[in-house]
Amino acid sequence: MKHLNTAFVVLAALFWGLSGGIGGILIENGWDAFVVSFYRGGIGLLFVFIWLLLRPQRSGLSNYRLWFWSAIAGLGVAGNFAFYFISISEGGVAVAASLMYTAPVFVYLASFTLKLEKSTPLKWAAVILVIMGIILLTEVYDINASSLTPMGVLAGLLAGFSYAVFIFGFKFAAPHGSPQAILSIAFTVLAAILVWPSDGNQIVAVLSTQDWLLFAILGVLGAGLSFIIYIIGLKNTAPAVASVVAMAEPVTASLFGVFILNENLAGFQILGVGLILITVTTLSIQSGPMLVDSQSK
Repeated sequence: MKHLNTAFVVLAALFWGLSGGIGGILIENGWDAFVVSFYRGGIGLLFVFIWLLLRPQRSGLSNYRLWFWSAIAGLGVAGNFAFYFISISEGGVAVAASLMYTAPVFVYLASFTLKLEKSTPLKWAAVILVIMGIILLTEVYDINASSLTPMGVLAGLLAGFSYAVFIFGFKFAAPHGSPQAILSIAFTVLAAILVWPSDGNQIVAVLSTQDWLLFAILGVLGAGLSFIIYIIGLKNTAPAVASVVAMAEPVTASLFGVFILNENLAGFQILGVGLILITVTTLSIQSGPMLVDSQSK
């Protein structure tokens, strides 16, 4: 059973990595990043709501604290989905996935500010190494670099920050209700938020387009099934193991971008990706479970 739980965590990370690549294909086909994000979250809402109906015990839906923190989590996951796909549209899947993987750093900084995490020189060194990795990945040192735009960099980092918000919201909501209730509220908030900036014509057009299957796969792998099996698998998976296998997400997304979408990464960019992945994973292993949770979504 322990190995099966770990397999669930690995599978969820792979699904999230593939969802970035699928989103990249849809964006290349002309679909708006907000529309892609809306359908990813909307289909996810359908899955977690069915999960809630099947397992309604101890939902906590009568607790206002559950609603408040779940809504915060919803704001975070909405920002994460939207900024991630905006970053993909501006800089590519490989860059966006690597930048989003910095989420544990934001969690750490917030935890230090709130005195939830003890600050040490080693952890600050890890933060500096991640920043160096970002510099190498985004090529900000080269004014002639044209691999991505400032918006792509900013959106990628905001995706990581937004996911940190989701982690804190989920963390503080957890004592007041079930995971399926928290996710149902969070994805409802996501859908309500993302429908506004989305192109209404495109939202309707998805239902009759040839790309509808890609949207369906994106929603199932990127939100619906993946969140459920990740939460189930994480219950009996050691934090250190979860930290390592979480690397499957950015690695899968990066490989998808390079080999399927024909994206190119220069030598220093590859070094930057490696620096981010190794440092963030090490930081999460050395820190608490909250940082581990923040590595995957």
